[in-house]
Amino acid sequence: MTQSKKDQVRSMFNKIAWRYDLLNHLLSLNIDKIWRNKLVKMLSEKNPAAILDVATGTGDLAITASKIRPAEIIGVDIANEMLEIGRKKILSKGLASTIKLELGDSENLNFPAGRFDAAMVAFGVRNFENLDLGLAEMNRVLKPQGRIFVLEFSIPTNSFVRAFYFFYFRNILPLIGKMVSKDSAAYTYLPDSVRQFPSGEAFLVRLKKAGFQNCKQRPLTFGIATIYVGDK
Repeated sequence: MTQSKKDQVRSMFNKIAWRYDLLNHLLSLNIDKIWRNKLVKMLSEKNPAAILDVATGTGDLAITASKIRPAEIIGVDIANEMLEIGRKKILSKGLASTIKLELGDSENLNFPAGRFDAAMVAFGVRNFENLDLGLAEMNRVLKPQGRIFVLEFSIPTNSFVRAFYFFYFRNILPLIGKMVSKDSAAYTYLPDSVRQFPSGEAFLVRLKKAGFQNCKQRPLTFGIATIYVGDK
């Protein structure tokens, strides 16, 4: 019986959870930290009290967002092993009163409508089994005038950068990922998922379809990643 994409993603991230943070920072040369800080700076302009972090993983974005001192951040993810590591990090940083991590599905969020001032997701939307449903759910749980922030890998428009990007993704990243995590499938999946993801203008169309307005994109580091923003 063929696994659903959701089951595959859950299994894969549970397997690599113990090495996920190390590989994230190693493979991105720590640029992922700069990207998260840029998202949080944009988030701070909204001054949100209640924030939802979808596909929170080990909580890196939630921890970064705690710097702007919201009243609460709730992170949800389908991979329990990732959440367990995230909870330990949050405890060690003294942030347990601000950040709560819960097992949850992006396509069926266990929150009432209008619960949050802002919703965010970093490197997670391309893993949604049903992208449109996941975005619509994030819209549903936002308050009127709430805002969504999405940080995701994208395809560089410059041909030279794009060629290097895909060479790195196809040849170097899977090799290092397999050596460190002992799991070859996870770091083969990454470049495939990036290629299949509707980045750039195509993603703005999906945000609008989910009910968001004033949708904008901000390419980062030659377009390797992009921050997308939309208002409810």
